[in-house]
Amino acid sequence: MRLVSVLLLTAMTITPTAEDHWWIADYQQLELDGSGVRVAVIDTGIDDSHPDLDGVVIDGADFSGVGTPDGTSPVGPGGFHGTMVASLIAGQGETTGGVIGIAPGVELLAISIGLGVPGADTDAQVADAIHWAVDNGASVINLSISRNSELWPKSWDEAFLYAFGHDVVIVAASGNRTQGEQYATAPATIPGVIGVTAIDSAGEIGTRAGAAGINVALAAPGVEMLGSYPGGEVRVWEGSSAAAPIVTGLVALMRQADPVASANDIIARLLESAVDAGQPGVDADYGFGIVNPAQAIESSATSPNNPLGSLAKWVELYRPSASEESADLLLPSEPGSETKQDSPGQAFQEAPDGPNPLLYWLLVPLAPLLWLALRGRFGSAKQEKSESNR
Repeated sequence: MRLVSVLLLTAMTITPTAEDHWWIADYQQLELDGSGVRVAVIDTGIDDSHPDLDGVVIDGADFSGVGTPDGTSPVGPGGFHGTMVASLIAGQGETTGGVIGIAPGVELLAISIGLGVPGADTDAQVADAIHWAVDNGASVINLSISRNSELWPKSWDEAFLYAFGHDVVIVAASGNRTQGEQYATAPATIPGVIGVTAIDSAGEIGTRAGAAGINVALAAPGVEMLGSYPGGEVRVWEGSSAAAPIVTGLVALMRQADPVASANDIIARLLESAVDAGQPGVDADYGFGIVNPAQAIESSATSPNNPLGSLAKWVELYRPSASEESADLLLPSEPGSETKQDSPGQAFQEAPDGPNPLLYWLLVPLAPLLWLALRGRFGSAKQEKSESNR
């Protein structure tokens, strides 16, 4: 099983313009910057020497075994990935002329894992990284990675439960629509995690840059995005890897706006405020809909439980029957041309391993229950809202 990033990268370096930040206006008008909120980016490390990220990383750790101890050295063949993700959350482009982040005032934790590093036990690294992030004050965790499987290892059960038990919101990329990968993959499939797919400026699901399925919770900008690239560059990219940090940044703004709101409250507000798209109500392409920053901030919804399901219940019901899977790590290689890659870093396309069919069907009994529960909580309200706006 391979753990990969989920992006499509254009090699060309650009000088960003206001028009290139087509998604940012909805967030700038909120007059929030995420100050006081600590966000962990578990990825390939963050190049904090990039002007767009200068002074933003306040701490970090390396679990790859080959990076610098503070997580600020890009790791592996796709080491640029973590820096690009971080810039969409906290980029200082307003002053540098580079990438403008959704929440430029947040405190970033740079956590590097061995994506693409031969022999790396990335399952264990992710689990350890989540523990470290929680213990070091993160209230939001971004995971723009894919395990190329609907299921996840047992070590992640305890780690994600640890985060949920400490009131942490976890946002994950859904995966991309590429050959053999049409549906969301772990960690986006884990109950309680906000799985995010990618849309373009017209609000359409990216033809390559987003996955579908009942585990998709929200859709967010993720096509023709900007990203800070190690070495002081800015490049264009797309994918659910880019969409996830948009939601992570919004969560940071929400936590700043209402510091006493629980993680469950934050998730409920995101879901109920989302703009319905695709089929009426919850659907497999857009989930609950497209993120609506202003309405999410204004919402006062509360929820005693995580609206996206209970991992603890899943473990109780299904973990005894789910066998362990090993995982090796694979990431995009350095782009060498001015054209977009055909898949999330070639390696994603070349991965010979598909989801284990037996393990996949272990999830099927749970899927209708989660689907019906989610529709029952929010689906009818969203449909009424959609019809009233027509």
